Amino acid sequence: SDNISVTAVWEIIVEPGISEERPLHGYFESAPSQRAESVTARSGRNIPRIEETKEHFFLSPDFNASEPLEAPNLPSSKTKNLNYRSPSENHPGLGISLHKVNKRNTPEKAFQPSQLNFTHGVASGDPYPDSVILWTRAAPMFGNVNSNSTVSGYVPLYNHGPNQTVSTAPVCVQFKVAKTSDFAQVESSGTVYTSSDVDYTVKVEANNLTAFTRYYYQFSICNSNVTSPLGRTKTTPDVNDFVSKVGLAIYSCSNFPFGFFNAFGNPARKESVDYVIHLGDYIYEYAGDGDYGYGYSIGRIPTPERIITTLYDYRERFATYRTDKDLLLSHQTYPWIPVWDDHEVADNTYRDGEAYLNNTEASFIADGGVSVDQRKMNAVRAYFEWMPIRQVEMDDNLRIWRSFSIGSLFDLIMLDTRHYDRSITDLYWNTDYVHAISNDAGRSMMGSRQENWFYNQLSSSADRGARWRIIGSQTVFSRINESVAYGNVDPLDYDAWDGYQANRNRTFNHLMENNIGNNIVISGDSHASWVSDLVWLDHANYSAATGAGSLGVEFAGSAVSSPCPYGQNITLASANNYSNWLEGANPELHWNDLYYRGYYELQMSYDEVNASFFGMPTIVTPNPYEISLANFTVKSGDNRLQRPIAGGVAESGSLKWGVIKQTNITNNTATGQYFISMDNLEVA
Repeated sequence: SDNISVTAVWEIIVEPGISEERPLHGYFESAPSQRAESVTARSGRNIPRIEETKEHFFLSPDFNASEPLEAPNLPSSKTKNLNYRSPSENHPGLGISLHKVNKRNTPEKAFQPSQLNFTHGVASGDPYPDSVILWTRAAPMFGNVNSNSTVSGYVPLYNHGPNQTVSTAPVCVQFKVAKTSDFAQVESSGTVYTSSDVDYTVKVEANNLTAFTRYYYQFSICNSNVTSPLGRTKTTPDVNDFVSKVGLAIYSCSNFPFGFFNAFGNPARKESVDYVIHLGDYIYEYAGDGDYGYGYSIGRIPTPERIITTLYDYRERFATYRTDKDLLLSHQTYPWIPVWDDHEVADNTYRDGEAYLNNTEASFIADGGVSVDQRKMNAVRAYFEWMPIRQVEMDDNLRIWRSFSIGSLFDLIMLDTRHYDRSITDLYWNTDYVHAISNDAGRSMMGSRQENWFYNQLSSSADRGARWRIIGSQTVFSRINESVAYGNVDPLDYDAWDGYQANRNRTFNHLMENNIGNNIVISGDSHASWVSDLVWLDHANYSAATGAGSLGVEFAGSAVSSPCPYGQNITLASANNYSNWLEGANPELHWNDLYYRGYYELQMSYDEVNASFFGMPTIVTPNPYEISLANFTVKSGDNRLQRPIAGGVAESGSLKWGVIKQTNITNNTATGQYFISMDNLEVA
C-alpha cells in the first residue's frame, strides 16, 4: 500500500468483529529509524501512527480501535494467544515481542509432540453472548515428569524436570469448540502459538457462538494426537433475553497449605450452577508451611518455598495451585468470572504499597531488591497469563473492573477495590491513623474514575430494566462491629469498607437518590460468612425485625481454605460463641458463621434470589462432602432478607431470632447420598 511509510517486517492483518468495549494491545517491531504516521490495512480501517520506544514500536495512547495486529509468519487464524499482549497499554514492557518469538520458530528447534503435554488442564472465563475466553498450558515434558518451564526476557530459563535443555521454540496449539462432546459440528476453531515467554500458557477467544448455550472445547498439539482434557463452558444470554433461572457459585480465599480445595469441585459434581465467580485471593504470596498452614502434614507445600516476588515466583505459585484436582474440575466444567483481591500480589495492597513493602530505598534493600511497582507488575503479568479473563480497556492502568449483562435477569458489576486506585489502607502499623481518617470524604476504595463508572453502571442497569444488580466486592461492604474481639478502640475492619465510610455513603446515596432497588452485594476476604441487610445506619431508621429501611442485601462468603479470623484451630463451640456476640452487636447482621470453610450459591430468578451456604466438614483430605449451613431468600422489590431469616433455622453460627440446630447431615456430592458425619469434626 502506498500509505505505508515504513519498511514492513511482516504483513499487517486486522481482525474484525471485536467490539470497542474490549480493545486489545497491538505490539510489533520495525526498523528503529523508521516511523509510520498511518497504515491502511486490508479492512480499510486506519491504523494510527506508531511511536518509537527503543527498538520497539507501540500503538500510540490515542489508539482506541480494537483489532490486534497479526504475528509475523504465524498461521493466519482469527484467534491469537492473548497472553502475548500486555495487560495494560500503560505498561508496554509487560507485552511480548512476537517478532522475537517468531525468530525462534525454526525446524531444528521445534518440539516433538511427544515432548509436550497439557500440564494444568483447561479453563474458560469472561463469557459473552457470542464468545468466551479459553485457556490451557502446553508445556515441555521429559519422560513422565511434567515441566513447569518458565522464562521472561530478564531471567534464565528454568526447567523443573530432569536436567535437560528446554528448547526456546514456540509450541503450536490448535483448539476447537462444538455444542456436542464428539465435535460433530465445530462452531469455532483456531491455531495459536505459545512459548516460554508466556509460561507456555494459551489464552484465546472463541467467537461466533450462540447466546446462553453450553459448549465443549479441546486443545491439541498441532499435527498430533496429543490432546488436552475435554472442557465445558457456557455463553451468557443476550442483553435483553428472558432467562428463567441462572445459578452462580461464589468463592474467595483459597490458601494451598491450609487445606484441599474441596469446595471448588462440589458444584461441578452436583451440576448445580451455570457460572463461577471468584472474588479474589485465588493464590497467596506467603512462604508456605513455614509461615502459615499445615502444608507438611497434609502434603501441600506451595512452591517456590519462599515469599514470592518475581515473575517466575508468581508463575510457579499459580502452577502449584492448579494441581488441586477440585480446582481443575471447576475450571474444566464452568466459565469463571474472577477478580483479584490483595494476595494475588501481597497482603493488604493498595494503590501505592502493601503491608510489608513500600517504594523506599530501605524497603528495597531489606526485601531483596524489589519495589512495590515491580512486584505488582510481576504479579499482574502472571495473573493475566494464568487466569481466563479478558483485557479490559488496556489503555487504562491495571483495569480489571468490568460488568456482565445476564439477559434481562441481572447485571454483574465486578469491582476492583484493591489495586486500581485505593487510598491507603490498614497496614497493621498505621491502624490508628486509618481509623482517624476512615470517614474522610477524599478516601475511596476505587478511585474517582472507577467510582463514577460504578454509579453509572448501577443507573444504566436500572434504566434498562435488569431485574437485579449483583455487585462483586472483594471486602465486606456492611458495617461490622467487631469490638467483641478487638475492643472498643478499633472495633471495625479498616481494610474493608469500614475504612472508607464516605465511599460507602456515596454508594448508598446514589441508590437512594435514584430509587435503585434489588441490589445484592457479594463479597469475600474475611474468611467468614456474613448475611446482612444493606443499611445506611447514619441516615435512615432501620427495623431489624421487619427489614424496613434496608436498601438491599449482602451475602459475604467464607474462605475455600483460608483459616477462621478468630483462630485457625478454633472449635465449633468457640466459633459459635463469637458469632452470637457479633450478631448481637450488629442490628443489620442476621447470620454469621466463623467455623466452616466453604462457598455459597445464588439461584437467580425474576421473582426471587435464593442463597445457599455450604460448609466443608473437613479440608485436611480431598473429599466430595459438604453440609448445608443456611438458606436465604430475597423477594424482588423487598430490598431485604425474607422473614423469618433462613426459615428460622441454621446449622451453625448465630441466626437472629432463629435457632442453631447441628445435624451434621452431609452430602456426598459424588454420589448424591447423604450421611451423618462425625460430631464436632474439626475443619482443620
